[in-house]
Amino acid sequence: MPTLSDTLARLKAARTAPVGRAPGPDRLSDLPGWRGSARLRARMFVPAALPDRAPLVVVLHGCKQDAAGYDAGAGWSTLAERHGFALLFPEQQTANNPNRCFNWFDPANAARGRGEAAAIAEMVGLMVDRYGLDPAQVFIGGLSAGGAMTAVMLATYPELFAGGAIIAGLPFGTARTVPQAFDRMRGQGGPRGDALATLVRDASDHRGPWPRLSIWHGDADRTVSDANVDILLDQWRPLHGAGDAPDHVGTIDGHRRRVWRDAAGRDAIEVIDIAGLGHGTPLGTGGEDGLGAAGPFMLEAGISSTRHIAAFWGLAEGAPTASPRPNRAPAPAPQASPAAPQDPIGRIIDDALRSAGLLR
Repeated sequence: MPTLSDTLARLKAARTAPVGRAPGPDRLSDLPGWRGSARLRARMFVPAALPDRAPLVVVLHGCKQDAAGYDAGAGWSTLAERHGFALLFPEQQTANNPNRCFNWFDPANAARGRGEAAAIAEMVGLMVDRYGLDPAQVFIGGLSAGGAMTAVMLATYPELFAGGAIIAGLPFGTARTVPQAFDRMRGQGGPRGDALATLVRDASDHRGPWPRLSIWHGDADRTVSDANVDILLDQWRPLHGAGDAPDHVGTIDGHRRRVWRDAAGRDAIEVIDIAGLGHGTPLGTGGEDGLGAAGPFMLEAGISSTRHIAAFWGLAEGAPTASPRPNRAPAPAPQASPAAPQDPIGRIIDDALRSAGLLR
């Protein structure tokens, strides 16, 4: 078990790390009509020539990042303009988390109808209604804490999403305190086996079909252990009725790609293992088809995760189109939530961190 001094040291390092802002202009605007629920900012990009009932992609940045910087680094707005889909970028604020991390481990923000999860679902409904988007083609992805929050959204609001993408992220529901979150980032502790899928099934009354999932991780990541890939697979394979072994193993742009298919034979889960990559979003910025710009946590890897994820979802060339999904009901309004229970040791540590100004 990590010591309090180890946890404090890691939080201090995160607090003093440089802001991860990739170079590039801010192409995003604020979502009209957003009330600022859960104190999240709602930023968006809508191409000038947006088709009727266009898809929507929700993008969640990582810690020490903002929406515009992540878009400039990953190149999402360039791809959206080219292929005709809208973008929503929920943006974390320092009032919620001093490192601008989404609070993926906090039960008050990571449950249906509560906090940040409910706010993001509300943003999705507002975007779909305002711009006449296709509710059967809504997708979500993110990096690190944004990837972990993607797992939260796929679990708590699965009916909203046709697909998701988790880059250097973590599974849903395995941490409830800051110390537990650091353990899970190391790949230590937490539920295993059948309990992982049960966490997702119990997060809502949804019983399928479940969103398709693209998982990306670098094997040199020292911030979030790539052991979380196997834990994510253990959480999502049973939901799709997929077996333990992949149905296909190949390469894409020189990186290993493993695929698990559902009972109908459709690609339900893919894992792209990036050899030698640290903690960040894999980019392919070179050549005529280069996309994005390298920067902190936005790492040149010779493969554009943005481009490939969009293809996996059926939004761009290069992969089968995702299966249509039924229309979704509007997301419920956020509800007030009681304080989440914590174990005594975790509460003592959290109180110490708040006193030190490292946790709100």
